Amino acid sequence: MSTDYSSSNAPSSPDTYQAELIDYLLAMDSPDAMHETLNRLLTPAEYQEISKRLQIFNLLRDGVPHRRIAEILGVGIATVSRGSRALGTSPSTLER
Repeated sequence: MSTDYSSSNAPSSPDTYQAELIDYLLAMDSPDAMHETLNRLLTPAEYQEISKRLQIFNLLRDGVPHRRIAEILGVGIATVSRGSRALGTSPSTLER
């Protein structure tokens, strides 16, 4: 049986796609399953960048200076600043 992807049945917005992604990821039942899923969904570069973004948040929360974070992770200062702004807009962002 095939799925009908006519315009009336297709997901309607990026919000729908994001909700489906979140549901899909939440269905993973182990770290290994999550790792395998992320490996299949993302390119190696995307997976590495997401991992670095999480480390930026962690280091910022630990009070590490922006320039030191850039050095540690091998990213630009603008990348760290972007992470700082994102973290600053929502204190609960990726709480540990």
